[in-house]
Amino acid sequence: MTLSLEKEGCPRCHMVETTICSGHCRTKEPSIIFPHLKVYQHVCTYRELHYRTVQLPDCPAGVDPSVSYPEALSCHCNLCVTNMADCIRHEHREPDVCDNDLTFHV
Repeated sequence: MTLSLEKEGCPRCHMVETTICSGHCRTKEPSIIFPHLKVYQHVCTYRELHYRTVQLPDCPAGVDPSVSYPEALSCHCNLCVTNMADCIRHEHREPDVCDNDLTFHV
């Protein structure tokens, strides 16, 4: 996945490639929803996550150019942990783009 990195004080937005967890998980969720039955659907989510840190070029003196972003090391089907993942289905998402971009190959 392409991710845009920005930092206040740095003049440009920069694009990086990272790995994410996505896809389908088998479920036995009932097709009829009962009002008092809780359903716990499994989603493809992170088993191991690592944060990679890069130095943004073109940042002026006095601005720390370090920016960290997540990278999936492994994925599995499990209940959604909302502090680590966005588990809501999005019909349409705007692309993550920069006006002035520079791709890092790390």
